[in-house]
Amino acid sequence: MDHTTPLEQALHVARALVLADLAAGEVADADVVSLVEDSVTHRRWWVEQWPEGADYLPGLVAQDVQDSLLEKYGRWPLCPVCTHGDPHALDVEPELGPDPHWVCSEAGVRVAAVGGLGPVLGLR
Repeated sequence: MDHTTPLEQALHVARALVLADLAAGEVADADVVSLVEDSVTHRRWWVEQWPEGADYLPGLVAQDVQDSLLEKYGRWPLCPVCTHGDPHALDVEPELGPDPHWVCSEAGVRVAAVGGLGPVLGLR
């Protein structure tokens, strides 16, 4: 497998961005990293079928991991913007598009780009 192909590069970028956000939220343990790897494996097939979708990989992997975490552990990432009311997770927007961001749907604000939660959560 050639790791220098555009497809492999896009998958590595998506993996790295989501892992950075998981690390920023201090939830990047081995079980959670396995969820990232599962998503990357699934999305590899997906992008092989639709190469034009490579720019969408970071958002799709983030959503996959978020869905898997909800099923196994609970909501992630929790919104750092809203300090009142019930805790809620951030959403990825656009759901299918380039340049994905974590957004708070309740406050209607962009919180950070996927991969950029560290500074928002107080990490550098």
